[in-house]
Amino acid sequence: MFIDASRPDGAGTSNASSPGRSTGASVTGEGAGMLWSLSVSRVVIHFVSVRIECSDRRHDARGGRRVAPSPAVFIGASPDPHRAPPCSKAASPDLPIDRNHMKVRAITVGIPVPPGTQSRLVSRAGTIAFAIREALDRAGIESQTVRLALPPVTDRFTNSGASIARDVLDEAAFLDESSRLSDFGHVSFGTIDTLGTPDAIWTPLLDLVPEIISTTSLISVTATVATRKPSGLAEINIGACRSAGSAVSRIAHGGNGGFGNFRFAALANCGPNIPFFPAAYHDGGDTPAVGIGLQCADLVVDAFTHASSLEDARSRLVGSLTEAVNKVAGIVRSALDRLGGIRFNGVDFSPAPLPGDGTSIGGAFERLGLPAFGGHGTVFVASFLTECLQEVATTTGMTGMTPGGRTRPFAFSGLMMPVLEDSVLAHRASSGHIGIERMLLASAVCGLGLDTVPLSGDTSAGTLGAIILDMATLAVRLDKPLSARLFPVPGTCAGDAVSWDTPYFSPSVAMGTLEATATGVLGSATRHVARLDPFRPG
Repeated sequence: MFIDASRPDGAGTSNASSPGRSTGASVTGEGAGMLWSLSVSRVVIHFVSVRIECSDRRHDARGGRRVAPSPAVFIGASPDPHRAPPCSKAASPDLPIDRNHMKVRAITVGIPVPPGTQSRLVSRAGTIAFAIREALDRAGIESQTVRLALPPVTDRFTNSGASIARDVLDEAAFLDESSRLSDFGHVSFGTIDTLGTPDAIWTPLLDLVPEIISTTSLISVTATVATRKPSGLAEINIGACRSAGSAVSRIAHGGNGGFGNFRFAALANCGPNIPFFPAAYHDGGDTPAVGIGLQCADLVVDAFTHASSLEDARSRLVGSLTEAVNKVAGIVRSALDRLGGIRFNGVDFSPAPLPGDGTSIGGAFERLGLPAFGGHGTVFVASFLTECLQEVATTTGMTGMTPGGRTRPFAFSGLMMPVLEDSVLAHRASSGHIGIERMLLASAVCGLGLDTVPLSGDTSAGTLGAIILDMATLAVRLDKPLSARLFPVPGTCAGDAVSWDTPYFSPSVAMGTLEATATGVLGSATRHVARLDPFRPG
């Protein structure tokens, strides 16, 4: 499957087909059929493409809401999966970004949104983001995106009346447009808290998520399905896990080759003020706040490539990351001091990867000597890298508290393993070295959970909900922030090639899953509460 999708920062849509790839007839409209060619003696699915082209944003005849344009979509399976080469031999793809030094991936401004003040606050947030970006530019540090984060959705919409759908969709459309005018590339609509909110509130809100995604182009939204408290009380909303799985499935089959799931995730034990999307949401305070997310996978690759021992690898990485964090934090603090009245949340130094040999976390693992990411030894390297990041948090003072009351690095500040955003991970998925289970296992010793994981299009909503439930269980037992951003790709089976025409995603294959829709007692369970040891992982 080849999908020409909007770049992840929401900057626009490309309709150009990739050089050297087959293209089919061009049609205009909201959807199109799939053409299949089967031989009798051996089933072969030939590469046949259907291209969907749309004009600029349109008005929805139902109520004037603006509908995001659909990117051109190519659907089909090819005997050549266009797999990424192994890290040791790969050349970085020719991408329109410089990959030779640490950058800022995200400048995220969190704002309160009292009724009637959205326009003024969005404009103010744009001014804040511009000032920070300008300060970083003067210091020679490139910033990739500026982002806006709002308080939890369930804090802003507290009625369960018939008007809730209209109110939510109208605010999403307004924020989508006003944020675009203020040059934001991403907007977090906030998280839907399914734990501290009555079912009558969160259920219709979560049900609206696919429509929020389909009628906007910048808006991201999340659902918080599990958390742990300092007392040791851990709660998982099992029903919300199922509902989140249903939302993922509906988004996937709603068009754009399932790319809408780039803007939806299920969260577990994630506090506010994380700079990275889609997990970001403002803490609800009255003061605007700023968080920074680094793009520094290249520092990990460099440290591990030149290390002569594990201790040398640790020393190199901790040193380079500490220097980067302190430099960026100093620049941002100075800029905010000049503006006044804005809180600095901190720097999230998760080594966010990008496709390419020099910016791949999977590649960094293999530079340290691991034969292939996903094989035995992967869990150790993940744990080792996490130890290094924890040391950076201590040396820089970039720490925070988990919902369970444990001191840990600020925000995520953990090992990111987004399959589609990392060329080596995408390749190892293609070669069968990693799957959902291996990614969950690695999450037990590092962070972030399941991110941009391509799944077969026939993955059921029940199975998606069960995957989210497993992620949530790890998060509360280990008192760590995890999330699940899953990508079922319509029209694919396990092992089919998937590829998006964006330099920010790598080609891979759709992963298979075992059918896991729960029945019986588990299938009817709604919530689970466990009392674990306070301040200690379970």
